[in-house]
Amino acid sequence: MEHIIYQLEEDLAILTLNRPEVANGFHIPMCEEILEALTLAEEDPAVHFVLINANGKVFSVGGDLVEMKRAVDEDDIPSLTKIAELVNTISYKIKQIAKPVLMEVDGAVAGAAANMAVAADFCLATDKAKFIQAFVGVGLAPDAGGIHLLSRSIGVTRAVQLAMTGEALTADKALEWGLVYRVCEADRLEKTREQLLKKLRRGSVNSYAAIKKLVWESQFKDWQDYATLELNLQESLAQTEDFKEGVRAHSERRRPKFTGK
Repeated sequence: MEHIIYQLEEDLAILTLNRPEVANGFHIPMCEEILEALTLAEEDPAVHFVLINANGKVFSVGGDLVEMKRAVDEDDIPSLTKIAELVNTISYKIKQIAKPVLMEVDGAVAGAAANMAVAADFCLATDKAKFIQAFVGVGLAPDAGGIHLLSRSIGVTRAVQLAMTGEALTADKALEWGLVYRVCEADRLEKTREQLLKKLRRGSVNSYAAIKKLVWESQFKDWQDYATLELNLQESLAQTEDFKEGVRAHSERRRPKFTGK
């Protein structure tokens, strides 16, 4: 694997995003490696817990905006659609895997990454973490199962407001709203994780698998229908002039001028 690091520590599989030079932005190869690592963890009977974290000062900006700019310049819409499909599949996998999935986040957690954090069973955040539904800034709608996950976690109204404004949600506010399990200082993140794992290791993996199955059946079994709609809408939005303007404006560090076209 070139874009993530996958390692095992006793019963814990650790998946580390490792593209700090682009703020861990998602592109096709990275997404494919994440899915490969999740499958390895799911199928390994020695793995009881999965941890997703990241190298660098930013957990992830979501989609790789450099790659988006290339796709816009080359009119390569299929690659953008493929990324949207992959990030949705990652969130789907996190919810379906029959093992507790933990996520450690620091700094910006934006776009698809913010929705993957909602998909995780336990999100541990530093006090510097900020969760941002950044899609509206480039003329897109939430992907990675965003509305499906957020509306069930914090309610429809709050989910809509975050998606439409793109406002950053602080770690403390995310904790208050129930999106985050614990907030701590950066140098206590590993200790906070170990405290949680110590508690979880007292329980039965059979119970955890059953709980995740019940959650899926009660809340998310219509995921595939939602995923189809999400992908179709993202594909159509990626072909608009507003999306192209949003990506170019970000690259040029200016406010986008959307026209509704």
